[in-house]
Amino acid sequence: MKLYENYQYLKFDRPSDRVLRITINRPEKLNSLPWEAHGELSRVWLDVDKDKDTNVAIICGAGKGFCAGGDFGMVEKIINDYEMQAEALREFRDLCYNMINCSKPIVSAIQGPAVGAGLATALMADISIAAKSARLIDGHTRLGLAAGDHAAMIWPLLCGMAKAKYYLLTCEPVMGEEAERIGLVSMCVPDEELQAKAEEVAARLAKGAQRPIRWSKYALNNWFRMAGPIFDNSATLELLSFNGPEVKEGLASLKEKRDPNFNYKV
Repeated sequence: MKLYENYQYLKFDRPSDRVLRITINRPEKLNSLPWEAHGELSRVWLDVDKDKDTNVAIICGAGKGFCAGGDFGMVEKIINDYEMQAEALREFRDLCYNMINCSKPIVSAIQGPAVGAGLATALMADISIAAKSARLIDGHTRLGLAAGDHAAMIWPLLCGMAKAKYYLLTCEPVMGEEAERIGLVSMCVPDEELQAKAEEVAARLAKGAQRPIRWSKYALNNWFRMAGPIFDNSATLELLSFNGPEVKEGLASLKEKRDPNFNYKV
């Protein structure tokens, strides 16, 4: 698979004909993303789109977690460097829009924690399959950031505004079965069945009528495209948050494994 040979943090295999499995491969860190890995996760969908040997992609995580989001080093870089903030804004947009615009169907297989950019990837997939162990956490406000990435754009479409506001503002985890109940994911299965179910769904799509499937995806994703201004606004507000005091306290509290102190007047 020469097209994918330059990826460091993603590994690739083919579980069945014309199905490409992409595995976020940093299991010792619950697949948390350093800066370079975030870039890989953003651009891989461009390669999938032009891969003539692939009809469907599966995205999953190695080990016990799907993806714990950006690591502390990545957050610190964005806080302290304006150029990194500008680049991060571009990558936030690329991650979501490249998945929306990828013509091939994407299936996510979600186990353990899915946070930040990992959660965006899990939910931007066309079909999202969660294990019962899945813990979906939009941790932005806990970190001291506005809920950007995908959240403002697609959560209200998936689970309704009331649930979206509750989970995005409080950062309360959504477990796999609850995520299915409220419509945040396509389905929930026992952990031991997750990979087999993802492969089954992907194989079914890979054998289907490709142009009608891809054109149906394109048309349905116009709902997300119409919400593009909402996404752009939320991503910009998230980047603005990197210049405030909240994210510094949020990051320090996570490093020190304590509750944050956001007790101030605004």
